[in-house]
Amino acid sequence: MTRTLAVLMDPIARIQPKKDTTLALLLEAQRRGYRLLYMTQGDLALLDGKAWAHMTELTVRDDPRDWFSLGEASWRDFAGIDYVLARKDPPVDSQFIYDTMVLELAERDGAVVINRPQSLRDCNEKLFALHFPQCCAPTTVARRAADIKNFVARHGEVVLKPLDGMGGRSIFRSHHGDPNLNVILETLTANGRDFAIAQKFIPEIRSGDKRVLLIDGEPVPYALARIPQGDEFRGNLAAGGRGEGVPLTERDRWIAAQVGPELVRRGLRFVGLDVIGDWLTEVNVTSPTCVRELDAAFGLNIAGQLFDRLEATR
Repeated sequence: MTRTLAVLMDPIARIQPKKDTTLALLLEAQRRGYRLLYMTQGDLALLDGKAWAHMTELTVRDDPRDWFSLGEASWRDFAGIDYVLARKDPPVDSQFIYDTMVLELAERDGAVVINRPQSLRDCNEKLFALHFPQCCAPTTVARRAADIKNFVARHGEVVLKPLDGMGGRSIFRSHHGDPNLNVILETLTANGRDFAIAQKFIPEIRSGDKRVLLIDGEPVPYALARIPQGDEFRGNLAAGGRGEGVPLTERDRWIAAQVGPELVRRGLRFVGLDVIGDWLTEVNVTSPTCVRELDAAFGLNIAGQLFDRLEATR
């Protein structure tokens, strides 16, 4: 019997196919004979207490100039769908939260949703890292500028960022006495309305911000170090960082062992840890990336490993 996989993602026409992890997952599912169904955020709906979506038949190709075709579209519920890849990028705003509530009803009707909708809602990618303080550099989260400035005064040089960003957007490097610190905090906290996070600056960023991928709590043995270029301190590939595959260190494996059991407990089956030097900085649960880069560097099939685990535990 043909298995069915539905994907919730940003518009597929706008992805970068050579780098896109969602495409890698879809290609692997198609290789395994899955029927693919595609939907974006606007396609979700509820009808009489059931999750529905306007789903479109999808075919994918590993071709950077022509990577997908869309077929027939129809309204349907989630009954009979084996897996749903929830791969909508942040921000995790109110609409994202509502999506997780719809997907919980799809889960109730038998679909395995990767990652679990409740955990997508509960595990902010920056705050969730602080569930593992033994793994993290000194960090504070606050709304009041005075609280964050006290932290900066104690630690000297810091990185400041919002709780809902991605791809290196709105990340600032600052220090005690920085004349721009007040305006940075006004911007990040919306004058005290929003939380911002401050982390002690980790000089090892010069060697890269490593993405460590975990499948059912177990790490892939290699990470992608995203190395800042030129006068940029951010390693994010979206901010111009250069990706370099590296084997995991003992510290990387220790961090993965600290975090992994809790990921399993929460149904977070495919996760990306961000590690700078010896320190965990983020736990990426919404749409972790870097599969294609690691596959190419080390001859891996990370999507295949994920589907092996999904099929073995269905």
